[in-house]
Amino acid sequence: MKSLPSFCPVALAAVLAACAGSPQLAYESAPDAITESNSVDSGEARALEQAEADCARQGKHAVSQRVEGETVYACAD
Repeated sequence: MKSLPSFCPVALAAVLAACAGSPQLAYESAPDAITESNSVDSGEARALEQAEADCARQGKHAVSQRVEGETVYACAD
């Protein structure tokens, strides 16, 4: 049983070294999906920022609602 404690750190080091040397996996999505998703997200982010700025000038906050697939922003108390 005395060899067990000395074996465990050696085995652990071997496993960690093997994992560290393994190749990284890279997942790719279709370029069109990434571009389309990013452009929609950035456009909606800009619209939300603009709505928040406009509503803040009135002392209100922006709220959003989806209407026929479009996001519509309004000011609320």
